[in-house]
Amino acid sequence: MDYDSARDYLLSRPEAAEDFPFGPGVAVFKVKGRMFATLGIENDLARTNLKCDPGEAQALRDIFTGVLPGYHMNKKHWNTVLLDGSVPDYEVERMVDQSYGLVVRGLRRVEREALELAYGPDTIYR
Repeated sequence: MDYDSARDYLLSRPEAAEDFPFGPGVAVFKVKGRMFATLGIENDLARTNLKCDPGEAQALRDIFTGVLPGYHMNKKHWNTVLLDGSVPDYEVERMVDQSYGLVVRGLRRVEREALELAYGPDTIYR
């Protein structure tokens, strides 16, 4: 997966919005104002930070060489995924979906229920 494919997939999540609060080099993706991913390029290598269940975060790091502790993030809850081909596209998409779902679960009830009603829980929690 490359930068453009990752960006397109991140923006395909319901009500995902792209912002640049840290400057033009790092895109931040939010749902209802809450961050679920970052995406940037450093030294010609695209990378994304994704929220992760703490129990799964270390397992993913052990399985994939391109999954590292979250860069500039809480390393218990965030992983950095290098988009260098070492992690299959379907696995990156699964991690994006999980990150998005974890953030939605943490929204206020009224916001979460509005998303679930508008898009269906199967779309929100893939």
